[in-house]
Amino acid sequence: MNERCTWCGTEVEPGDGFRAYEPAGERRAVFCRLEHIVPWAIQGAHWDAGALTEPPAVDQATQTCSHCGAELTEAHVLLVRHRGEHRVADGFCSVDHLNEWAKAGGRWR
Repeated sequence: MNERCTWCGTEVEPGDGFRAYEPAGERRAVFCRLEHIVPWAIQGAHWDAGALTEPPAVDQATQTCSHCGAELTEAHVLLVRHRGEHRVADGFCSVDHLNEWAKAGGRWR
């Protein structure tokens, strides 16, 4: 089942795009492109209700913030890149750190 990008409304297939989660608050957002995280975060990070739909191991494997390297607390943000059947996860201390990381090009900076 396709989802819609939280920022632009474009359909996002299950094996593509990015899923952002705030596991402690059971909130989520979907993005078709990494670049859509930036305006979403700047305008206040409007989340949708929803629990983590990734395998539990994806969240458990992420222990430190991908932006600053600090150890993650229970109130963290998880970003999961969907690439076909593969899932690539990054954790962040906050939406602000997710935003800064995305502005810098994410993993490809």
